[in-house]
Amino acid sequence: MRRRRKLDEEHDSSERWLVSYADFITLLFAFFVVMYSLSSVNEGKYRVLSDSLVQAFRNVNVNESGGQIVMPTVNIAPSQPLARPAPPALDPAAEQRRRETAQRMRNMADEIRRVLSPLTQAGQVNVTEGAFGVSVEINASLLFAPGDSALGREAVTALDAVAQVLAPAPFPITVEGHTDNIPINTFRFPSNWELSAVRASTVARLFIDNGVAPDRLTAAGYADQRPVADNASEEGRSRNRRVTVLIESRAAELEASTGPTTIPPDDPIRSILPEDVQG
Repeated sequence: MRRRRKLDEEHDSSERWLVSYADFITLLFAFFVVMYSLSSVNEGKYRVLSDSLVQAFRNVNVNESGGQIVMPTVNIAPSQPLARPAPPALDPAAEQRRRETAQRMRNMADEIRRVLSPLTQAGQVNVTEGAFGVSVEINASLLFAPGDSALGREAVTALDAVAQVLAPAPFPITVEGHTDNIPINTFRFPSNWELSAVRASTVARLFIDNGVAPDRLTAAGYADQRPVADNASEEGRSRNRRVTVLIESRAAELEASTGPTTIPPDDPIRSILPEDVQG
C-alpha cells in the first residue's frame, strides 16, 4: 500500500508541466493575434501606396520604337503679378484742410514752447507733438502747493500765457490731473481722485476766464492710475504729480477723413477720444 501511494504521487507530479505549457501556448496565441492585427494595418497602408504608384505610372507613355519613357506634358501658364488695388482718391479740399490743421498745430506747439521757454528749459514743462495733437505736461509743483488745488501766482502767469495761445484755436482741449500714489485724506480731498479732479477743474476754469470757449474744455482726474515714473522714488513721485493739457486736432479732421483710420496706441491724444473714434 505504501509503495502504490508513492507511485501515484510521482505520477501526479510528472503532469504538472502541462499547466505551464498551456499558459505558454495561450500567450503565444495572443502574441500572434496582435502581430496579425498590426500586419493588417501595415498591409492597408501598403495597398494605398501601391495604388498611388500604379496610378502614377499609368500616366507615363512609353515610346514603342525606342522604348523611351515620355512623361506627360503639363502646360503651366506664366504667373501674373497680383493686381494691387488703386489707393482711394483723396479729396484735394480735405487734404488741404489736413495740411492746414497740421501746420496750425505745429505753430501752436512752437508758440507754447516760446511762452513757457524758461519753464521748459528748467524741466518743469514738457511740450510734445503727436500725430493727433499736442500735449503740454506741467509739473504740479509749479502750479499747486502739496495737497492743495489753489494756483500760485507764478502758475497763474504761466497758464495765462498758454490760454492766450489756446483761445483763438478751434481744437478741443482736455485738462488731466494726476497725483502720486501717496494717499491723502482731508475734509476737502478724501482721496487722490478728488484732488486730481479739482486741480484739473481749476486749470480749466482759468482757461475759461482767459477766453477759451467752455464747450471746448474737458476736465478729468486720474489720481495715481496713470503714472509716468516709478512711485518708489521721490523723483518718480514728483514726475507723477502733474497736470497735462491735451490739445486734440483729430476732431477737426474727422469731417475731412476719406476712410477709417487707426490712432497709434502711444499717441498722447488717444486717451481722450471715445472708442469709436480711436479705431
